[in-house]
Amino acid sequence: MKLLVIGLGQCGGRIADEFARLGIRAHVQRQINIITGAIAVNTDVADLSGLGTIKPNYHARILIGGQKTGGHGVGKINELGAEIARDDGDKIIDAIRETAQLAETDAFLLIAAAAGGTGSGAIAAITQQLKERYIEKPIYNLIVLPFQHEEETEGRTIYNAATCLKSAYLVADAIFLVNNQRYISKNFSIRGNLARINALIAEPFYNLLCAGEETKPQYIGSRILDAGDIIQTLAGWTVIGYSKQQIGRMKNPFDFRDKIAGDQRGAQVISNAITELSLRSNPADAGRGLYLLSAPPKDMDMTLIRDIGTHLKHIAPEAIIRTGDYPREKSSMNITVILSELSGVSKIVDYFTQTIDLIATIKQRREGIEFEHRDLADAFKDIPSLL
Repeated sequence: MKLLVIGLGQCGGRIADEFARLGIRAHVQRQINIITGAIAVNTDVADLSGLGTIKPNYHARILIGGQKTGGHGVGKINELGAEIARDDGDKIIDAIRETAQLAETDAFLLIAAAAGGTGSGAIAAITQQLKERYIEKPIYNLIVLPFQHEEETEGRTIYNAATCLKSAYLVADAIFLVNNQRYISKNFSIRGNLARINALIAEPFYNLLCAGEETKPQYIGSRILDAGDIIQTLAGWTVIGYSKQQIGRMKNPFDFRDKIAGDQRGAQVISNAITELSLRSNPADAGRGLYLLSAPPKDMDMTLIRDIGTHLKHIAPEAIIRTGDYPREKSSMNITVILSELSGVSKIVDYFTQTIDLIATIKQRREGIEFEHRDLADAFKDIPSLL
């Protein structure tokens, strides 16, 4: 699958930079093209200057809202970010038109942080503009949720996250949800290793994008998971998980303990991938899903495929599941899992509920009226849209 990636705001731009690195890695290591273009969009000049891989020209690094912000950002006011994106969206459209491989692009991936100003406000506005112009191509969002300390100490964080997520849900074909808090347990310091966290966010997409673009016969799986399968899987709220483990050789292939250990690898690797989902969610709420297994050919047999599929179907019984294998790895077993069309995501419900209560409290104070609590579905419309 070939993506054109657009990073919006500081966080979005840095993750787009990681996708640009994935594209270079695929080209150098595998002679495969998976990223047709990588663009960073920001209202802050310094953030654009700090990128390392995205090309340093005005088509790839786009400053918007320069007259309104002086090139210094929007200060977490995502309504201003949305307004600037609507006004200057033509700059992004022009840059996309200049992309040499636009015709080969299977889908757009727009990336932003939910809690910020520029990215949070711009992602839905730009998604809407792209959908109006490129109706034949899916438009996906990857939205990074805030750290817990941001939610607890920055009053605007929850409001920005809720308005960003609601607006994106109204226009995007699917939204990958990534909870930054999930990566703190990886033994990386937040301050010193944000780049590493961004790399962890992008890494699960590598084999997934490469598998359907592979041209060398020895690396083409018996069940190819290509762009069509991915497009048919992605819808609404979506999470992605990834697991990698080294493969040890059996000491004695006739020993029953070694045989049992080998047979349990499938369940273990899929369980690890579910544990590492980009946002903690209930797999039973998924309407669609897929997994891609990558390992040496001799280590992928029908028993392994069956065990992985059985385990995933057991925990996501309502999901239509697509599968694929990719015989690329030499000494490790990797699996990528996507759960999509999630009907209930508690983290998102919490953002919406807190924002609805906040708006109601402010309204009550301003108008001196008594607040009557309503259910989420009824009160959802009270969350402002950035479109």
